[in-house]
Amino acid sequence: MTNPNGVSLSPARLRPGDLLRVGGSGLRTRPLRAFLSALGIAIGIAAMTAVVGISASSRADLDRTLAALGTNLLTVRPGQTLGGTDATLPDESVGMISRIKPIEKVAAEGRLADPKVYRTDRIPAVQSNGITVRAAQLGLLNTVGATLADGAWLNAATERYPVVVLGSATARRLGIGASGTQVYLGGRWFTVGGILAPVALVPELDSSALVGWTAAKDYLAFDGHPTAIYTRTLDSAVEAVRAVLGATANPKSPTEVEVSRPSDALAAREATGKAFTGLLVGLGAVALLVGGVGVANTMVISVLERRTEIGLRRSLGATRGQILVQFLAESLLLSALGGLGGVTLGALVTIGYAMSRSWLIDLPPWVPAGGLGATLVIGALAGLYPAVRAARLAPTEALATP
Repeated sequence: MTNPNGVSLSPARLRPGDLLRVGGSGLRTRPLRAFLSALGIAIGIAAMTAVVGISASSRADLDRTLAALGTNLLTVRPGQTLGGTDATLPDESVGMISRIKPIEKVAAEGRLADPKVYRTDRIPAVQSNGITVRAAQLGLLNTVGATLADGAWLNAATERYPVVVLGSATARRLGIGASGTQVYLGGRWFTVGGILAPVALVPELDSSALVGWTAAKDYLAFDGHPTAIYTRTLDSAVEAVRAVLGATANPKSPTEVEVSRPSDALAAREATGKAFTGLLVGLGAVALLVGGVGVANTMVISVLERRTEIGLRRSLGATRGQILVQFLAESLLLSALGGLGGVTLGALVTIGYAMSRSWLIDLPPWVPAGGLGATLVIGALAGLYPAVRAARLAPTEALATP
């Protein structure tokens, strides 16, 4: 296209800075509407960011726990006989298992069905508080990775006398906060030698009262049959040892032995958490979609309200492409503001929740990047139709609009 003097004419190009100013002007003139539209996007992105961040932090904390406790703990328990009754492990099973070369540590505990533990001898027998009395071998503490919150663990002297170590839940139910006090156990007084901290891999110990193996036989009529044998194995030989533990513990009836790895329970719990994470991410995606619909609605209304502006710009030389890019940039800017707010809010929620649970804070870099990318895609899709509609308006038609 040329002017009467023969000079070639072409429409002015919008530079990126001009495009941002033109796109932002529409948002500044309607701040409340822009805020509410961006809020819809922000809620969806915040929900998705927080859910993924909290899930990642939970997995990081689980990995830290497993790294500290190890995944090489194997547990041997009696199973069921062919007749459906409870099987028993031989008294010699601990010694036989200890002969397996890759095993580094082994210790057993035996559950006692009859004796109960009470704070005083005045409490009715039926009020047992769900506390289980167990006989414990000296190596049990180190084998299961337990620690003491107070007092001391059993030793070669105290395991022969009426001394008891309480699990964390047991001490709480009995109202005991420190060692040195006495409890009424199996019809006689036992001195509390220590209190365990929560045991992550063997949670049943939390609600137990542990007495020495010898003391259990002398004072509580313990028959000496272990009800659980815990082993620590070389990491490289876990599966190999797991395959032979049943036959080693009970050569006569290996099918009556159950072998498990407690860390598998933690992994299963995490897998269950992942299912809920997927559900919550889906809900966040729905919220994001609703926010995108809000942006599209805002942009359609904006086009209808600004027909005169569009006609004036076209009359002054703006091309269809420039009008399209203007409204598309406005939609992208609106969505980006919502995305930035959502990512920031989601990150703060993740950090706050992780700190409240004493977790490691783990927010994968792809989460905020993916959130911003999703908002730009939503913004582009939401603003495309209004932008095309605005670009198709003829100058005369737009200016004729009252």
